Amino acid sequence: MSAQKTNLVLIGMAGAGKSTVGPLLARMLSYDFVDVDELIEADQQQSLQELVDRYGPEWFRLLEERIILGLDVQHHVIATGGSAVYGAAGMSHLQRKGMVVFLDVPLAILEGRVDDVASRGLARQQGQSFADLWAERQPLYSRYADIRIECTAMSLVEIGTAIVERITESPQ
Repeated sequence: MSAQKTNLVLIGMAGAGKSTVGPLLARMLSYDFVDVDELIEADQQQSLQELVDRYGPEWFRLLEERIILGLDVQHHVIATGGSAVYGAAGMSHLQRKGMVVFLDVPLAILEGRVDDVASRGLARQQGQSFADLWAERQPLYSRYADIRIECTAMSLVEIGTAIVERITESPQ
């Protein structure tokens, strides 16, 4: 990674493993770890679901982007919320500060991992299915990703190792 891009930013759907792979990856790289969802909950003193229910998905996405724009860290693995890709300014900020890694997991696997969509804190429109949300976000994840990791049949350690291998070979 370059001198300007000292962070590693994980993007992907809820259930992709950002908050699980992130701490492991941080240990592998001797980086610190930060989870944007946790920063949002600490900032607002409410759960993600409470915030989405109370204020709606658009408001939540603006809050998420504000939190992301306030991140000024180096040598961190950053796990974003799944909806971070809706905020162009926030994603540009993350791209300037780090390499963006898309943890790509097929819909069928995600649906098996995300049991209760209604309580997951997903910033989605009323009546929007998880499958619709996945289809809407896939092009956004691809747009912002420097690296895409297909995580289908990989363990956490294999995902972390694949990311480390890709960032060390990448000229960015």
